This record gives sequence, structure tokens and C-alpha cells, in this order.
Amino acid sequence: MLNLARIQAITLDLDDTLWPVWPTIHRAEEALQLWLRQHAPGTALAFATPAQRHAVRTAVVEQNPERAHDLSWLRRESIRHALRQVGEDTALAEPAFEVFFAARQQVDLFADALPALQALSRRFPVVALSNGNADVHRVGLGSYFRASVSARDAGVAKPHRAIFAAGAAAVDVAPEAVLHVGDDAHLDVVGALDAGMQTAWVNREGKAWEHPGHRPHSEVTDLAALCRLLGL
Repeated sequence: MLNLARIQAITLDLDDTLWPVWPTIHRAEEALQLWLRQHAPGTALAFATPAQRHAVRTAVVEQNPERAHDLSWLRRESIRHALRQVGEDTALAEPAFEVFFAARQQVDLFADALPALQALSRRFPVVALSNGNADVHRVGLGSYFRASVSARDAGVAKPHRAIFAAGAAAVDVAPEAVLHVGDDAHLDVVGALDAGMQTAWVNREGKAWEHPGHRPHSEVTDLAALCRLLGL
């Protein structure tokens, strides 16, 4: 159960907590593919299907395992790798990535997300804490966040405790005084518990808990329920 009196700050996951991520990624990949057809048609053919993109991504990760947490770098280098494979200009990787990245910021918020951000940010300093590469300012939500920490910033991805520690440090609050809110049972909840934080599992789909030895301090169906739980 949450200890409400101890909470001094909120760290908040982004993808699949504030918006559904895969529709956004699919649209961004479609925008990238359209751009490649116009500027690098050979790469467009070699990078057209999910299986092809996965194969390129896997090759890049195998060659650079220490960079696997940095999704922007990984996407850019995957494009560069595909360009190189078919003999097209690898300098096109930069503008191609920017096309993808701009579309990546065009998200469709869950209906409860904006009212919850407004309520949470009035009461607590809120830190975005994400393995992904969404930019809260480009998404249009920057005013609700005191800080933003990504896996790229921290050098590690959730569930590593260092990224949670970085989120707490961003607002100068001890981890035990932070409530971490997220949808992923392992990456968000188990990771935050191991880092000493309180946790709220946003379980929109009614999934069963599958991590013996760990339990979230609270489980909510959406962010409106979280706000009610916090008395906001």
C-alpha cells in the first residue's frame, strides 16, 4: 500500500503510460519509408518490412552492444547500416532519422493523461523517466515536467536502478521519497522497487501480475484512478 505521506516527487513513464506507443512508431516508420522511397529507393526496398528492419537492428546491436539502450542512436545507425548495405549515401542517415524522429513526437494521448499531468504537476515535481526517445517538449507536454531522464541520458535502461536514481536526483529527492508510475510490470515496477521507490502500476489491460517476490504498492486502471488514489 502506498505511504502517501512519504511521496515528495513523481517519476513517470511515457510510452504506453501517457499514450499508446505502437501506433506512433508505425506512423513514424511509414513517414521514414516514404522519405526513403524518394531519396534512397534501394534502402527503402531493403528496409521495407518489420523483419528486414529487425535484422538490420539486430546486426547493429551485435556490433555495438554498449549502445543498445540509446534508441535514437540505434535507429539512426540502423538507417546508416541499411544505406551502406545497398551502396547509397550514408550521409542520408541524418535527414532520414530526423523525418522519423519528428513523426515519433506526434502522439495521441490517452484521455486521462492530460488531466492527470495537470493535477500531478500542481502537487509534485514530475520527472519523465523513459527508455524511449520521445521528447516531452516536442510532444507538447514539457510544461508539466520538472525534468526528463531517458535511457540515453542515464547510460542504462530500465529496469537498471541507476536510471531511477537519476530520475530522483533530477529533482534532488531521495529514491524512497519518489513514486514511480508506469505500465510495464518488469521495467517500471520491478525496476523501481529494486531502486527503493514506491510504485504505481498502470494496468490498463487488466493483466495478471507475474513477478513473484515483488508487488506494486498500488495498481490502477488509468491515471485518473491514480489521481483519486493520491487525493488529487
